[in-house]
Amino acid sequence: MGVLVSVLIGAFAGWLAGRIMKSTSSGTLLNIILGIVGGYVGNWLFGILNISTEDGWLGSVITSTIGAIILIATFRFLKTK
Repeated sequence: MGVLVSVLIGAFAGWLAGRIMKSTSSGTLLNIILGIVGGYVGNWLFGILNISTEDGWLGSVITSTIGAIILIATFRFLKTK
């Protein structure tokens, strides 16, 4: 059950990051995938920086959204090169 919740939180975070970054060209599906992967990136980055977020789903959404924003920005940068 935990994996399903993580995927749903990542999908929501990707959608939210797409809205924040005003990402329309890459598509909603790609933003959702970037949100799921962004959860791992956000957890890794927060671990390195020794930043802790609130436990529970809200902290997971914040972490995943920040990770997805980083991935969307990286994707845009690589797409223009």
